[in-house]
Amino acid sequence: MARTRVIWAKKLPEVYSKLDEIDKVIAGHLEGSLLELVKLRSSVINGCSFCVDLHTRVALKQGETQRRLFLVSAWYEAGAVFTDAERAALALTDEMTRLGEHGVSDETYDAAAEHFDDQQLAALMSAIAMINLYNRLAVTSHLHPPAN
Repeated sequence: MARTRVIWAKKLPEVYSKLDEIDKVIAGHLEGSLLELVKLRSSVINGCSFCVDLHTRVALKQGETQRRLFLVSAWYEAGAVFTDAERAALALTDEMTRLGEHGVSDETYDAAAEHFDDQQLAALMSAIAMINLYNRLAVTSHLHPPAN
């Protein structure tokens, strides 16, 4: 019989609080819609249903269109639906999320650096790393979205 999984944020609220502080610093350096697209993309790749649900809802509240949210899973085939800057951020998200033995390619990094200054790029990289942390904790905990 499978054990009930620990919900990390409930058992270590002080850690969650500190991570939330980091998220707020990151958010101060990036446009909200870009941040939610990146969080959604990483969550899709990682199969984190809780975070897919959460970041879809947040993006909709911020005015993002359903069409663009639906296309995040296939952004690389969506053409002009996403701006060049968004496409560069999503490509960086893909490579950082699927970080393999060769890391992030120079081509992908350079494309992102063309659209974001050093501080924004640092924030973008931090945002991608943070959502991957949240995804891994939520998936391991079997955290699921609410029924409604």
